[in-house]
Amino acid sequence: MFTRFSVTSCSLELLRMGERGIVIFCKSQDETILTKLISMGVIPGTTITLEQHFPSLIIKVENKSLALDVESIRAIYVHIVDS
Repeated sequence: MFTRFSVTSCSLELLRMGERGIVIFCKSQDETILTKLISMGVIPGTTITLEQHFPSLIIKVENKSLALDVESIRAIYVHIVDS
């Protein structure tokens, strides 16, 4: 009756701990957020892993762990990589 489906891309804030994603795009009206993400290495094509969701969201980019604010988190969209 219903077809099975899966989410293959989403906002970074929807990833579960331990999931990996490849950055598809970063979208924000605020240029300072985009500039900050670029300076941290969060650009399209970069693989990131969600390390912690609470009390603050921490991602791993390459060999660096980064804590992000809510505006930055909501600006990042990823393609989920099978774990």
